[in-house]
Amino acid sequence: MDKRGVVGVKGVFITVEGGEGAGKSTVLKLVKERLTQEGYEVLLTREPGGINISEQIRQIILHVDHHEMEERTEALLYAAARRQHLVEKVIPALKQGKIVLCDRFIDSSLAYQGYARGIGMEEVLHINQFAVEDCMPDRTLFFDIAPEKGMERIAKNKAREKNRLDLEAMAFHEKVYECYHMLLKKYPERIKRIDAEGTIDDVTESALVQIKSILYSGRYGK
Repeated sequence: MDKRGVVGVKGVFITVEGGEGAGKSTVLKLVKERLTQEGYEVLLTREPGGINISEQIRQIILHVDHHEMEERTEALLYAAARRQHLVEKVIPALKQGKIVLCDRFIDSSLAYQGYARGIGMEEVLHINQFAVEDCMPDRTLFFDIAPEKGMERIAKNKAREKNRLDLEAMAFHEKVYECYHMLLKKYPERIKRIDAEGTIDDVTESALVQIKSILYSGRYGK
């Protein structure tokens, strides 16, 4: 699974993962600002979404009224949104030499649908390998925060739009959290832990350290 197979890629693909309320979106905006100020070309995007087709799929998946959605239907919709987003937005940006910061990617499907929904991680991985081919992130940052603390943040954030995942029982979010730690152990070269329970500034700095380790490794711009 840890492969990059996009011909002509010169950019760097960074994904950020974590449970609900981990602060990914907030920190990614700050990371983009910092990197842009330093002269890098940066694309910030998200999954599911980022482009018209995938945003429409996002509305279907996350709508609070779609509680009847079956697990495999959900997994397939995520994979479909991922494929379109990848070929329409992510890969072109990488070929242009940009740093792509993506809020969620394939690991979310493994954690949420594969493990927490009980479909099976290998089954969901197979679906997503068809969708992404060999395009995998150079680095994945796992924003580590205990599920109960993440959900507390969501409850306090009145401006945040509630989605279908927010309505899941705590046991579901605990399974997601457990799976992320499993993935962290399985792919230690790609996935790096970020303590997401600190201040926004601390989390931003930790994320930048990991991203710059890739930028300075010689893999960027080659």
